[in-house]
Amino acid sequence: MQLIGMLDSPYVRRVAIALIAAETPFTHRPISLFRHIDQFAKLNPLLKAPTLIADDGTTLMDSSVILDYLAGVEPRIAALTPSEPAARLRALRATGLALTVMEKAVQRHYERALRPAEKRHEPWVDRVMGQLTAGMNALEAELPQSGWIGGELGAADITVACAFGFMEGLLADLFETSRYRLLAAFSARAEALPAFRAAPPQDGAVAGAIG
Repeated sequence: MQLIGMLDSPYVRRVAIALIAAETPFTHRPISLFRHIDQFAKLNPLLKAPTLIADDGTTLMDSSVILDYLAGVEPRIAALTPSEPAARLRALRATGLALTVMEKAVQRHYERALRPAEKRHEPWVDRVMGQLTAGMNALEAELPQSGWIGGELGAADITVACAFGFMEGLLADLFETSRYRLLAAFSARAEALPAFRAAPPQDGAVAGAIG
C-alpha cells in the first residue's frame, strides 16, 4: 500500500507513525498538495492528504477513515486502540480532543499563511483560537502523568503527540505551548520513540521502517 502526503501534515504523520509502530509494510510518497498539485491530482483529484492507495488500487482519504480501514485488515493496527470499553472510551475521548486541536491548528496556520491580511475575519480567528485553547486545556487536564493513555502506546497517543508537534512547530509564536507542561512532557516521550523518529514532521521527509 502507498501513503501519499507530506509528514509536516499532522494527519499524514499520524497514519505513518501508526503503520510504523504496527510494523505494517507501506510505501510513503511525500507528494505536496501545493508544489506537486498536478501529480497529487492524478492520484486523488480531491487533493486531500493523507491519501492511502490500498493494495487493490482503491483510494481512501481522511486519516480516521484510513486508520479504520487498516484496523480491519491489520490486527496490529486494530490493537493500537484498546478493546476494553472503559479504556477504549478514554482513548477515543483523547483522540477526539487531539483531532480538534489538529483541525483548528491547521485552520489557524492556513489563515495566516494563505489568506491575505486584509481578507482575514477576526471574529473567525478568535473562534478558532478559542476552540484550540479549549482542546489544549482539556488534553492538559486529562492526559496521564506518565506512560500512555491505554497503558501501552496507541493510536490516541500518536494523535495527541502529532497534534502538539504541529502546534509547537508552526504556531508557537501565536500560542504559548510551553505552559502546557504535562502535554509537552507527554509529547516529548512520544517523539523519543523509534516510530516517531522514523517519521519526522519535516517537509519532504520520507517515512521509513524502524532500524
